[in-house]
Amino acid sequence: MPKRAAFEIGGTVIQPGERATVDLPISVLSNHTPVSLATQVLHGQRDGPTMFVSAAVHGDEIIGVEIIRRLLKAKALRRLRGTLLAVPLVNAFGFISHSRYLPDRRDLNRTFPGTSGGSLAARLAYLFMQEVVGRCDLGIDLHSAGTHRVNLPQLRIAPDEPRTRHLADVFGAPLVLESLLRDGSLREAGKAAGVDILLYEAGEALRFDEFSIRVGMTGILRIMKELGMLPKDAVSAARVAPAYASASHWLRAPQGGVLRAFKTIGAQVEADEVVAVVSDPFGEVELNVATRSAGLIIGRTNLPVVNQGDALFHVAQVRHAPTAEANTGHLETQMQADPLFDEDEIL
Repeated sequence: MPKRAAFEIGGTVIQPGERATVDLPISVLSNHTPVSLATQVLHGQRDGPTMFVSAAVHGDEIIGVEIIRRLLKAKALRRLRGTLLAVPLVNAFGFISHSRYLPDRRDLNRTFPGTSGGSLAARLAYLFMQEVVGRCDLGIDLHSAGTHRVNLPQLRIAPDEPRTRHLADVFGAPLVLESLLRDGSLREAGKAAGVDILLYEAGEALRFDEFSIRVGMTGILRIMKELGMLPKDAVSAARVAPAYASASHWLRAPQGGVLRAFKTIGAQVEADEVVAVVSDPFGEVELNVATRSAGLIIGRTNLPVVNQGDALFHVAQVRHAPTAEANTGHLETQMQADPLFDEDEIL
Protein backbone atom coordinates (compact mmCIF):
# COMPACT_ATOMS: atom_id res chain seq x y z
CA MET A 1 0.00 0.00 0.00
CA PRO A 2 1.54 3.35 -1.02
CA LYS A 3 2.15 5.79 1.81
CA ARG A 4 -0.40 8.55 2.17
CA ALA A 5 0.74 12.05 1.21
CA ALA A 6 1.61 14.52 3.95
CA PHE A 7 -0.73 17.42 4.81
CA GLU A 8 0.68 20.95 4.52
CA ILE A 9 -0.84 24.00 6.19
CA GLY A 10 0.71 27.35 7.00
CA GLY A 11 4.17 26.13 6.03
CA THR A 12 3.97 23.15 8.40
CA VAL A 13 4.04 19.60 7.02
CA ILE A 14 2.17 16.90 8.97
CA GLN A 15 3.05 13.33 8.09
CA PRO A 16 0.50 10.47 8.08
CA GLY A 17 -0.21 9.27 11.60
CA GLU A 18 0.92 12.55 13.19
CA ARG A 19 -0.82 15.53 14.76
CA ALA A 20 0.43 19.08 15.09
CA THR A 21 -0.87 22.46 16.18
CA VAL A 22 -0.24 25.17 13.60
CA ASP A 23 -0.48 28.89 14.34
CA LEU A 24 -1.79 30.79 11.31
CA PRO A 25 -0.93 34.49 11.82
CA ILE A 26 -3.89 36.88 11.94
CA SER A 27 -2.54 40.19 13.19
CA VAL A 28 -0.48 41.95 15.82
CA LEU A 29 -2.21 43.77 18.67
CA SER A 30 -1.48 47.38 19.50
CA ASN A 31 0.94 46.22 22.22
CA HIS A 32 2.89 44.14 19.68
CA THR A 33 1.37 40.82 20.78
CA PRO A 34 0.79 38.45 17.84
CA VAL A 35 -2.61 36.76 17.42
CA SER A 36 -3.02 33.57 15.41
CA LEU A 37 -5.66 31.13 14.24
CA ALA A 38 -4.52 28.03 16.12
CA THR A 39 -5.43 24.85 14.23
CA GLN A 40 -4.67 21.32 15.34
CA VAL A 41 -4.31 18.89 12.45
CA LEU A 42 -4.75 15.15 12.92
CA HIS A 43 -3.56 13.43 9.75
CA GLY A 44 -4.53 9.76 9.70
CA GLN A 45 -2.31 7.07 8.31
CA ARG A 46 -5.02 5.90 5.91
CA ASP A 47 -6.98 7.83 3.29
CA GLY A 48 -10.36 9.31 4.12
CA PRO A 49 -12.32 12.57 4.14
CA THR A 50 -11.04 15.87 5.48
CA MET A 51 -13.31 17.48 8.07
CA PHE A 52 -13.07 20.57 10.26
CA VAL A 53 -14.64 21.28 13.63
CA SER A 54 -14.70 24.92 14.74
CA ALA A 55 -15.84 26.87 17.79
CA ALA A 56 -15.93 30.42 19.17
CA VAL A 57 -16.72 32.11 15.87
CA HIS A 58 -18.58 34.22 18.40
CA GLY A 59 -15.95 34.68 21.08
CA ASP A 60 -18.25 34.29 24.09
CA GLU A 61 -19.78 31.02 22.86
CA ILE A 62 -17.29 28.84 24.69
CA ILE A 63 -19.18 25.56 24.93
CA GLY A 64 -17.70 24.44 21.61
CA VAL A 65 -14.20 25.04 22.94
CA GLU A 66 -14.79 22.39 25.59
CA ILE A 67 -16.39 20.02 23.07
CA ILE A 68 -13.30 20.22 20.86
CA ARG A 69 -10.95 19.82 23.82
CA ARG A 70 -12.67 16.58 24.79
CA LEU A 71 -12.89 15.43 21.17
CA LEU A 72 -9.11 15.74 20.76
CA LYS A 73 -8.64 13.43 23.78
CA ALA A 74 -10.92 10.70 22.40
CA LYS A 75 -9.10 7.37 22.09
CA ALA A 76 -11.00 6.60 18.88
CA LEU A 77 -8.92 9.24 17.06
CA ARG A 78 -5.92 6.92 17.27
CA ARG A 79 -7.57 4.93 14.46
CA LEU A 80 -8.43 7.98 12.37
CA ARG A 81 -8.86 7.70 8.62
CA GLY A 82 -8.56 10.92 6.68
CA THR A 83 -7.77 14.29 8.27
CA LEU A 84 -9.37 16.30 11.07
CA LEU A 85 -8.80 20.04 11.45
CA ALA A 86 -9.79 21.31 14.89
CA VAL A 87 -10.10 25.06 15.44
CA PRO A 88 -11.40 25.70 18.97
CA LEU A 89 -10.88 29.50 18.93
CA VAL A 90 -11.75 31.07 15.59
CA ASN A 91 -12.38 34.45 17.23
CA ALA A 92 -9.55 34.54 19.78
CA PHE A 93 -10.07 38.28 20.24
CA GLY A 94 -13.64 37.84 21.50
CA PHE A 95 -12.70 34.79 23.56
CA ILE A 96 -10.09 36.76 25.51
CA SER A 97 -12.43 39.71 26.10
CA HIS A 98 -15.56 37.56 26.78
CA SER A 99 -17.23 39.22 23.80
CA ARG A 100 -19.28 37.94 20.89
CA TYR A 101 -17.59 40.38 18.53
CA LEU A 102 -14.20 41.30 17.17
CA PRO A 103 -12.35 44.47 18.28
CA ASP A 104 -13.83 46.31 15.26
CA ARG A 105 -17.33 45.47 16.64
CA ARG A 106 -18.11 43.27 13.65
CA ASP A 107 -19.90 39.94 13.86
CA LEU A 108 -17.55 37.42 12.25
CA ASN A 109 -20.48 35.20 11.24
CA ARG A 110 -21.82 37.99 9.04
CA THR A 111 -18.47 38.64 7.34
CA PHE A 112 -17.71 35.44 5.38
CA PRO A 113 -16.10 34.71 2.97
CA GLY A 114 -14.08 37.83 3.78
CA THR A 115 -11.25 39.47 1.87
CA SER A 116 -7.49 39.54 2.27
CA GLY A 117 -7.31 43.32 2.43
CA GLY A 118 -10.48 44.33 4.28
CA SER A 119 -11.36 44.89 7.93
CA LEU A 120 -9.97 42.71 10.70
CA ALA A 121 -13.15 40.61 10.57
CA ALA A 122 -12.91 40.26 6.78
CA ARG A 123 -9.24 39.22 6.98
CA LEU A 124 -9.92 36.61 9.66
CA ALA A 125 -12.89 35.22 7.71
CA TYR A 126 -10.77 35.02 4.56
CA LEU A 127 -7.92 33.24 6.36
CA PHE A 128 -10.30 30.70 7.88
CA MET A 129 -11.96 30.03 4.53
CA GLN A 130 -8.69 29.65 2.64
CA GLU A 131 -6.67 27.62 5.13
CA VAL A 132 -9.38 25.50 6.76
CA VAL A 133 -12.86 25.44 5.18
CA GLY A 134 -11.78 25.28 1.56
CA ARG A 135 -9.62 22.22 2.20
CA CYS A 136 -12.42 20.14 3.74
CA ASP A 137 -15.24 17.90 2.60
CA LEU A 138 -17.44 18.72 5.59
CA GLY A 139 -17.48 21.03 8.59
CA ILE A 140 -19.19 21.21 11.98
CA ASP A 141 -19.42 24.68 13.51
CA LEU A 142 -20.23 24.85 17.24
CA HIS A 143 -22.29 27.66 18.78
CA SER A 144 -24.40 28.49 21.83
CA ALA A 145 -27.14 30.96 22.69
CA GLY A 146 -26.14 34.53 23.48
CA THR A 147 -25.53 36.03 26.91
CA HIS A 148 -28.28 35.26 29.46
CA ARG A 149 -30.04 32.85 27.11
CA VAL A 150 -29.87 29.08 26.75
CA ASN A 151 -30.56 26.80 23.78
CA LEU A 152 -31.74 23.21 23.64
CA PRO A 153 -29.10 21.15 21.77
CA GLN A 154 -30.05 21.44 18.11
CA LEU A 155 -28.63 21.35 14.61
CA ARG A 156 -29.25 24.00 11.96
CA ILE A 157 -29.26 22.87 8.34
CA ALA A 158 -30.45 24.41 5.08
CA PRO A 159 -33.76 23.11 3.68
CA ASP A 160 -33.90 20.55 0.87
CA GLU A 161 -30.40 19.16 1.32
CA PRO A 162 -30.61 15.35 1.58
CA ARG A 163 -26.97 14.87 2.60
CA THR A 164 -26.99 17.27 5.53
CA ARG A 165 -30.41 15.97 6.60
CA HIS A 166 -29.01 12.44 6.72
CA LEU A 167 -25.98 13.60 8.70
CA ALA A 168 -28.26 15.50 11.07
CA ASP A 169 -30.12 12.25 11.76
CA VAL A 170 -26.78 10.55 12.43
CA PHE A 171 -25.63 13.34 14.80
CA GLY A 172 -28.55 12.64 17.13
CA ALA A 173 -29.42 16.06 18.62
CA PRO A 174 -32.99 16.40 19.97
CA LEU A 175 -33.99 18.90 17.26
CA VAL A 176 -33.06 19.82 13.71
CA LEU A 177 -34.10 23.31 12.60
CA GLU A 178 -34.20 23.85 8.85
CA SER A 179 -33.22 27.49 8.37
CA LEU A 180 -32.26 29.51 5.31
CA LEU A 181 -28.62 30.49 4.85
CA ARG A 182 -27.91 34.03 6.07
CA ASP A 183 -25.81 36.52 4.11
CA GLY A 184 -22.23 36.58 5.33
CA SER A 185 -22.56 33.44 7.43
CA LEU A 186 -20.03 30.63 7.50
CA ARG A 187 -22.69 28.18 6.32
CA GLU A 188 -23.45 30.33 3.27
CA ALA A 189 -19.76 30.75 2.41
CA GLY A 190 -19.18 27.02 2.86
CA LYS A 191 -22.07 26.22 0.55
CA ALA A 192 -20.63 28.53 -2.13
CA ALA A 193 -17.28 26.76 -1.75
CA GLY A 194 -18.87 23.32 -2.06
CA VAL A 195 -18.44 22.43 1.62
CA ASP A 196 -21.47 21.32 3.66
CA ILE A 197 -21.48 22.70 7.20
CA LEU A 198 -23.58 21.52 10.13
CA LEU A 199 -24.22 24.17 12.78
CA TYR A 200 -24.64 22.92 16.35
CA GLU A 201 -26.41 25.23 18.81
CA ALA A 202 -26.54 24.37 22.51
CA GLY A 203 -26.21 25.89 25.95
CA GLU A 204 -25.43 29.45 26.95
CA ALA A 205 -22.68 31.98 26.26
CA LEU A 206 -19.83 32.05 28.81
CA ARG A 207 -21.14 28.89 30.49
CA PHE A 208 -20.54 25.15 30.29
CA ASP A 209 -23.48 22.75 30.17
CA GLU A 210 -22.52 19.10 30.60
CA PHE A 211 -25.54 17.71 28.74
CA SER A 212 -24.97 19.98 25.73
CA ILE A 213 -21.25 19.23 25.71
CA ARG A 214 -21.78 15.49 25.70
CA VAL A 215 -24.48 15.64 23.00
CA GLY A 216 -22.11 17.72 20.84
CA MET A 217 -19.06 15.52 21.27
CA THR A 218 -21.00 12.30 20.74
CA GLY A 219 -22.63 13.76 17.65
CA ILE A 220 -19.28 14.68 16.12
CA LEU A 221 -17.93 11.17 16.72
CA ARG A 222 -21.06 9.72 15.08
CA ILE A 223 -20.56 11.93 12.01
CA MET A 224 -16.92 10.85 11.76
CA LYS A 225 -17.95 7.21 12.02
CA GLU A 226 -20.58 7.73 9.31
CA LEU A 227 -17.95 9.26 7.01
CA GLY A 228 -15.66 6.30 7.55
CA MET A 229 -13.14 8.35 9.51
CA LEU A 230 -13.58 6.23 12.67
CA PRO A 231 -14.22 2.51 13.18
CA LYS A 232 -17.75 1.20 13.70
CA ASP A 233 -17.20 0.57 17.40
CA ALA A 234 -16.10 4.17 18.10
CA VAL A 235 -19.50 5.35 19.34
CA SER A 236 -23.06 4.07 19.62
CA ALA A 237 -25.72 5.12 17.14
CA ALA A 238 -28.47 7.57 18.12
CA ARG A 239 -31.43 5.74 19.66
CA VAL A 240 -34.13 8.20 18.63
CA ALA A 241 -34.68 10.29 15.53
CA PRO A 242 -34.56 14.07 16.03
CA ALA A 243 -37.63 16.24 15.76
CA TYR A 244 -37.65 18.52 12.70
CA ALA A 245 -38.86 22.10 12.46
CA SER A 246 -38.85 24.61 9.62
CA ALA A 247 -40.42 27.54 11.49
CA SER A 248 -39.98 29.12 14.91
CA HIS A 249 -40.83 32.33 16.74
CA TRP A 250 -39.99 34.19 19.96
CA LEU A 251 -42.50 35.01 22.68
CA ARG A 252 -41.77 38.50 24.03
CA ALA A 253 -42.40 40.28 27.30
CA PRO A 254 -45.76 42.13 27.28
CA GLN A 255 -44.40 44.60 29.87
CA GLY A 256 -41.31 45.27 31.92
CA GLY A 257 -41.03 43.59 35.28
CA VAL A 258 -40.19 40.30 36.97
CA LEU A 259 -40.48 37.09 34.95
CA ARG A 260 -41.78 33.88 36.54
CA ALA A 261 -41.29 31.06 34.03
CA PHE A 262 -43.29 27.83 34.16
CA LYS A 263 -41.54 26.07 31.26
CA THR A 264 -37.96 25.50 30.20
CA ILE A 265 -36.10 24.24 27.12
CA GLY A 266 -37.23 20.86 25.82
CA ALA A 267 -40.80 21.32 27.02
CA GLN A 268 -43.72 20.63 24.69
CA VAL A 269 -46.36 23.38 24.69
CA GLU A 270 -49.86 23.70 23.30
CA ALA A 271 -51.44 26.68 21.57
CA ASP A 272 -52.53 29.45 23.99
CA GLU A 273 -50.73 27.78 26.90
CA VAL A 274 -49.47 30.13 29.62
CA VAL A 275 -45.73 29.56 29.98
CA ALA A 276 -44.82 32.51 32.21
CA VAL A 277 -46.09 35.58 34.03
CA VAL A 278 -44.54 39.06 34.03
CA SER A 279 -45.46 41.22 37.01
CA ASP A 280 -44.48 44.61 38.32
CA PRO A 281 -42.28 44.57 41.48
CA PHE A 282 -45.35 45.11 43.70
CA GLY A 283 -47.32 42.25 42.14
CA GLU A 284 -50.21 44.57 41.37
CA VAL A 285 -50.14 44.10 37.58
CA GLU A 286 -49.52 40.60 36.23
CA LEU A 287 -49.62 39.73 32.53
CA ASN A 288 -49.54 36.20 31.15
CA VAL A 289 -47.13 35.08 28.46
CA ALA A 290 -49.03 32.61 26.27
CA THR A 291 -47.98 30.61 23.23
CA ARG A 292 -49.27 31.44 19.77
CA SER A 293 -49.11 27.84 18.54
CA ALA A 294 -48.15 24.37 19.67
CA GLY A 295 -44.46 23.53 19.58
CA LEU A 296 -41.24 22.80 21.43
CA ILE A 297 -39.34 25.32 23.53
CA ILE A 298 -35.84 25.34 22.07
CA GLY A 299 -34.47 28.48 23.73
CA ARG A 300 -35.27 30.85 26.58
CA THR A 301 -33.96 33.76 28.58
CA ASN A 302 -32.27 33.10 31.92
CA LEU A 303 -32.95 36.60 33.24
CA PRO A 304 -35.87 37.08 35.67
CA VAL A 305 -35.77 40.86 35.14
CA VAL A 306 -37.14 41.85 31.73
CA ASN A 307 -38.09 44.89 29.71
CA GLN A 308 -41.11 45.18 27.47
CA GLY A 309 -40.39 43.43 24.17
CA ASP A 310 -37.55 41.27 25.49
CA ALA A 311 -37.32 37.80 23.89
CA LEU A 312 -38.40 35.22 26.47
CA PHE A 313 -39.07 31.84 24.84
CA HIS A 314 -38.05 30.47 21.44
CA VAL A 315 -40.75 28.08 20.22
CA ALA A 316 -40.26 25.79 17.22
CA GLN A 317 -43.20 24.37 15.29
CA VAL A 318 -42.02 20.78 15.13
CA ARG A 319 -43.32 17.99 12.97
CA HIS A 320 -44.58 15.01 14.99
CA ALA A 321 -44.83 17.35 17.98
CA PRO A 322 -46.10 14.80 20.56
CA THR A 323 -42.82 12.85 20.37
CA ALA A 324 -40.43 15.81 20.54
CA GLU A 325 -40.39 16.19 24.31
CA ALA A 326 -40.13 12.43 24.76
CA ASN A 327 -37.13 12.32 22.41
CA THR A 328 -35.35 14.86 24.60
CA GLY A 329 -35.97 12.69 27.64
CA HIS A 330 -34.67 9.59 25.86
CA LEU A 331 -31.53 11.47 24.86
CA GLU A 332 -30.90 12.61 28.43
CA THR A 333 -31.21 8.99 29.56
CA GLN A 334 -28.74 7.85 26.91
CA MET A 335 -26.22 10.51 27.88
CA GLN A 336 -26.52 9.50 31.54
CA ALA A 337 -25.96 5.86 30.61
CA ASP A 338 -22.73 6.64 28.75
CA PRO A 339 -19.48 6.52 30.76
CA LEU A 340 -18.89 9.72 32.72
CA PHE A 341 -15.77 11.75 32.09
CA ASP A 342 -13.20 12.00 34.84
CA GLU A 343 -13.40 15.21 36.84
CA ASP A 344 -10.05 16.43 35.54
CA GLU A 345 -11.38 16.10 31.98
CA ILE A 346 -14.32 18.39 32.76
CA LEU A 347 -12.71 21.21 34.75
